[in-house]
Amino acid sequence: MPVVPKKMETNSFQGTNIKSSESDEKPSTSAPIAGNQVKHEKSEEDLAFDEPPFKKIKSTTSPEGKPVKNLGGNKVKEEFEMNWDIVQVLSERTNVEPWVCANLIRLFQEENTIPFIARYRKELINNLDADALREVQQTLEELRSVAKKTHTMIQKLKKEGKLSGCLFTALLNCRTFEELDHVSAPYKTGSKGTKAQRAKQLGLEPAALSLLQNPMEFNLFSYIRPNVKGLANIQEVEAGVQHILADIFAKDKDTLDFIRKLCQQRYICIQSALAKVSSKNGNEKDIDKFQLYHEFSCNIKNIQHHQILAINRGENLKILTVKVNIPDGVKNEFCWWCVNERWRPKQFLKPELMRILRNSVEDAYKRLIYPLLCREFRSKLTSDAEKESVMMFGRNLRQLLLTSPVRGRTLMGVDPGYKHGCKLAIISPTSQILHTDIVYLHSGQGFREAEKIKRLLQQFNCSTVVIGNGTACRETEAYFADLIMKKYFAPLDVVYCIVSEAGASIYSVSPEASKEMPDLDPNLRSAVSIARRVQDPLAELVKIEPKHIGVGMYQHDVSQTLLKATLDSVVEECVSFVGVDINICSEILLRHIAGLNANRARNIIEWREKNGPFINREQLKEVKGLGPKTFQQCAGFIRFNQEYIKTFCSSKKTQIGSQALLTKAGAQATSEKQGKKKSKPTPSSSQQPNPLDQTCIHPESYNICLIYFILFLFLITDFDKPDFKRSIVCFEDLSVLEIQAFNEMNVESVFFI
Repeated sequence: MPVVPKKMETNSFQGTNIKSSESDEKPSTSAPIAGNQVKHEKSEEDLAFDEPPFKKIKSTTSPEGKPVKNLGGNKVKEEFEMNWDIVQVLSERTNVEPWVCANLIRLFQEENTIPFIARYRKELINNLDADALREVQQTLEELRSVAKKTHTMIQKLKKEGKLSGCLFTALLNCRTFEELDHVSAPYKTGSKGTKAQRAKQLGLEPAALSLLQNPMEFNLFSYIRPNVKGLANIQEVEAGVQHILADIFAKDKDTLDFIRKLCQQRYICIQSALAKVSSKNGNEKDIDKFQLYHEFSCNIKNIQHHQILAINRGENLKILTVKVNIPDGVKNEFCWWCVNERWRPKQFLKPELMRILRNSVEDAYKRLIYPLLCREFRSKLTSDAEKESVMMFGRNLRQLLLTSPVRGRTLMGVDPGYKHGCKLAIISPTSQILHTDIVYLHSGQGFREAEKIKRLLQQFNCSTVVIGNGTACRETEAYFADLIMKKYFAPLDVVYCIVSEAGASIYSVSPEASKEMPDLDPNLRSAVSIARRVQDPLAELVKIEPKHIGVGMYQHDVSQTLLKATLDSVVEECVSFVGVDINICSEILLRHIAGLNANRARNIIEWREKNGPFINREQLKEVKGLGPKTFQQCAGFIRFNQEYIKTFCSSKKTQIGSQALLTKAGAQATSEKQGKKKSKPTPSSSQQPNPLDQTCIHPESYNICLIYFILFLFLITDFDKPDFKRSIVCFEDLSVLEIQAFNEMNVESVFFI
């Protein structure tokens, strides 16, 4: 056994006790910035169009691990190459440092799940939380969709023979769907063509380029063709040249970047007003709902997300008209910059030619650039509002799923009702259905039904009543409160609580409920669900589709695909971070573990029913469909009750001992038939329980845990004892030489000596 250095005294680490296993069950959160360890960021307002500082957190002395920035560098190879770096753009969109974005792209490419990354790859992501990871993932998918659509458009235009060098570059510069539509709109099938395209067909493109590059030799009169429409006179020739120049200006990357930057520095507001048509023909109730927005104006930097969603809904119902107001000062400064800076001719221009240039710039702004800016602003506002709405759904859902359970009690669930009565369901502390019934509390039979309720409560020793918050909730609450106040249920000390029953009716007629409670009436199933929501909220609510739980607003106004993906991800995150006992959890709960799905969860349940309980995490590899990648993602979130496993193993040893002679005789007979060939032992007989399997420690870190055991001269079975918990330390408290010495140890050989 190695000698422990004198520096590492146990008492010196008691003040730096590492997080216990209970605190590890919670999602990781960002730590505050240490004032003397990182540079101070300039304080900025967190506005919709400003650039807040990077999402930095304390990592230099964080026990979760130091940042690892050299995971292959920041250069990431994508399937569809563009003229912009996806890491840089992703960093700008999400305000996450570039090296973190590069690491996340690689982790997502390797099919790592968000719960796994958030818990076991903290040093690669600078300890970002799950919500930030989800935002990066959604933005990354959006950028990839833009790149994919761009290359599809390029292939289509190339096949049609419409792809030019300038158009190819303009397409590769697009970063949003709005920019892509702006560039590709004139070339879509069925388009009549723009004014610039029609002017080019008349042969005026050389004239427009000559005005910018060689104006001294430029002569408009040489392009006049009296018999050709569009070239009949000097006015038509000038108009054609202006259209071509305006098209060039509106598709230039530097020009668009300048006008966008200019708009960020000015007051841009969004305005809504009551539509004239709706004021005459609309429903008064619907019109009154949007009374706040009949004459509304707000800076786009300050407008709230719910206001954007409300304005969009009013516009879709044709009750409101909406527009973006850009001040004239932006137009004037933009036109001056274009004429005198960006598109200034290389040589002196005559006054009449300078007039054409100015008209072209104004035409480009009014006809092409201003509508593009309005679309971009509206799109960004809507996108941000939808994302915030979806994230709010996720936060509310997480808070609901992680509600503290009420364990160890027999509960009576009550689904209130008037005509059809109140449905009752009594469930045991292990969620077994003990009794179901219907009582009519609000139809003149309240006293007689009170006797039935009292008899049921005393029969099953139930002292907690759970009331759903649906129809007749308040009357039912008053009924029970009156009986409790009169001590009607004595000697039982009965209490009651009210719980949300959102989604209970949908669940009661679902296939999962029919499979779980086949002989129970659907009306009574809702009472069972109401009681179980208090006993174990997470296990019960995962049975219901998240959008039916009712935890947000504007549910039907946001992207349904984004909403479903986010809510499913939050459910997976909550179930994974809490963990499940592999030997008692249901299939519905198991399928929400990171890395698993319905088929893999079903295979695990079938393996458990066929082979008995799992002994340790290594046995998961024997399940069909659980390869190395799936095992890596799910292993850390699956728990093993050691007391149950020890009981199972001891009984199994007794059974094996009693059948030892028969087994030996059978093995000898088999070996005689098969020659010298030996039969392999069954996998379950060679498996041993591992105490670390009941923690959130990942199997890939078991060797590091053994180093701790060696350091403090503990056995692996002592890890849950108080003396060992007081001795836990972080590697950051050790010197570099000590860490190097431990890394060079032959851990297995030292441990098992």
